[in-house]
Amino acid sequence: MAEDTARRLQARPIPVPKAAPPASTQTTLLVIALVVATLYLGSDILVPIALAVLLTFVLAPIVSRLERLRLGRIPSVLAVVVLVFAGIAGFGMVVGGQIADLANNLPSYQKNVHDKLDSLRSRAASAGSGGVVQQATEAFRDLKQGLEQVTGETAPAAQSNALPAPGAAREPVPVRIEQDGSDALTIISDVLGPAMAPVATAGMVLVFTIFMLLQREDLRDRLIRLAGSGDLSRTTEAMNDAGERVSRYLLMQCVVNVTYGLPIGVGLWLIGVPNPLLWGLLSTVLRFIPFLGPAIAAAFPILLSFAVDGGWTLPLLCIALFVAVELFSNNVVEPWLYGSATGLSSLAIIVAAVFWTTLWGPVGLLLATPLTVCLVVLGRHVPQLHFLEVMLGDRPVLPDEAKLYQRLLARDPIEAMEIAEEKMSKGGLVEAGHGLLIPTLSLAEQDRQRNRLNPEGRQAVAEGMVALLDEMMESSPPAAEDTPLVLCIGARNDLDEAAAALLGHMLRPRGLRADVIPCEKVSVRSIAALAPTGVSAVVLSYLNPSALSHARRLVRRLRLHFGPNVPILLCLWSAHPEAEAPEHAISQTTADRVATSLTGAVTQLEELGVLAAVEAEKAPQA
Repeated sequence: MAEDTARRLQARPIPVPKAAPPASTQTTLLVIALVVATLYLGSDILVPIALAVLLTFVLAPIVSRLERLRLGRIPSVLAVVVLVFAGIAGFGMVVGGQIADLANNLPSYQKNVHDKLDSLRSRAASAGSGGVVQQATEAFRDLKQGLEQVTGETAPAAQSNALPAPGAAREPVPVRIEQDGSDALTIISDVLGPAMAPVATAGMVLVFTIFMLLQREDLRDRLIRLAGSGDLSRTTEAMNDAGERVSRYLLMQCVVNVTYGLPIGVGLWLIGVPNPLLWGLLSTVLRFIPFLGPAIAAAFPILLSFAVDGGWTLPLLCIALFVAVELFSNNVVEPWLYGSATGLSSLAIIVAAVFWTTLWGPVGLLLATPLTVCLVVLGRHVPQLHFLEVMLGDRPVLPDEAKLYQRLLARDPIEAMEIAEEKMSKGGLVEAGHGLLIPTLSLAEQDRQRNRLNPEGRQAVAEGMVALLDEMMESSPPAAEDTPLVLCIGARNDLDEAAAALLGHMLRPRGLRADVIPCEKVSVRSIAALAPTGVSAVVLSYLNPSALSHARRLVRRLRLHFGPNVPILLCLWSAHPEAEAPEHAISQTTADRVATSLTGAVTQLEELGVLAAVEAEKAPQA
């Protein structure tokens, strides 16, 4: 019967996430090395494919909408692709025209730049020999002279001008015969080669995008076949999740960038910075590059304002404009539009940007967030890649009770208090006790039963929990001596005592005197020191619901000491408040009542008449 009771109370243990089954370390490292090497060596092919996939995510909804209008697959794809690349070409023409206009006006700003530099130089000179600028200039000048002496920079010139010694052998002078004219192919390759590389990449992206849009269903079926057609539900869910997250991220990114570039362009026009259209467009586009994009977009107009204005008013206004718009975009627009659109943590975005930039350069920085989103989705749906979601995702990887348990083990009261206060702010002490404190102590008890918690760790958890309760509870006047006294006894160890202290803190605001008694004081040798009179009820606290044999012996001992008129409440704490107290536990332990939760314990004391006695004493005073 005791085993049935224990099984009934412990049917659902506390859900703490467990790590995936460990694979071979060497195999994992080998696979990661092969993947990274493939990404690096195959960048010439993989970068256009990745860009084409990104464009496919953006354009596929538009193509589908045109197909629903009976336009046809091929005309819809061609129309969308032509419009997109025409827009890109138009954007390039506008930017090119603005840059040409800026280049024509730059010579007129040269005088302002020289005046500002002369002003800085004169201020540095007026600061005296101890000025920071002057000292730095002299230090760099000395360093340059020292390097020239070490490397012998003037030696070749001296040797070339010196006459050879008499009788010394003359070194042969190499003679090179050059043909008249130049190789046309060499000139073309030297001049047009670097310029043709971006054009070739753009052409590959265009071709890949067209074919991906035309055959997206066939590509989807092939991916499902590669991922495993035996689990269509999980594979479909993963693909839908990835597509939805990437599409939503790109859409929100477009909206955020437009709401960033438009105020920049208008603001620069109002304060008088030349070519505001150019800087607004560049701010919109460059913001697709995380972290570095906004800084690059702000640098050019700030430098231009420095050259345009003879004073310092325009540069300061330009800096203030970028700072204000950036703060508004980061703290208002992005949290409102993004929410949890990407599912990535902030640290993961930074790490992804560094990783993909190292592999693929500036294009990798542009693709870092979408590619990492796909990796997180894979980690969410593929058990073998679950570590990717844990490392890169934004979901909490530990429940609150596990975090509090770990902080108590680490003896970190500050962070433990923050976790408890956040839970308490949502529902008070009762909610915090049900949803956080009792589950935390149950985790510690589970580890103790599995011999995974040493006595020092158990003591740290128990003492930390008691200190936490003292901090959480507001100071209240002590109860009068004539009020009912409830003994809250930690039945077997200090963890049970901490749970008893939690119940005591809940009973004191109700007008009861609740004394917390450790298990040592109710042992066979020490129980005689307890006063046998003046006790209204005894509460036994057990975090191990299967300890019914121990509870039976302890209840018998307490009956002999306090007499049959003192009710005994047996609390078999469960991590789940909805667990029901088995009635046959009363017959097995001869306790008067059994409870499995904090509210259940308070209810049982009310039914036993303990709290009713307090209300009766308060009534005449009222």
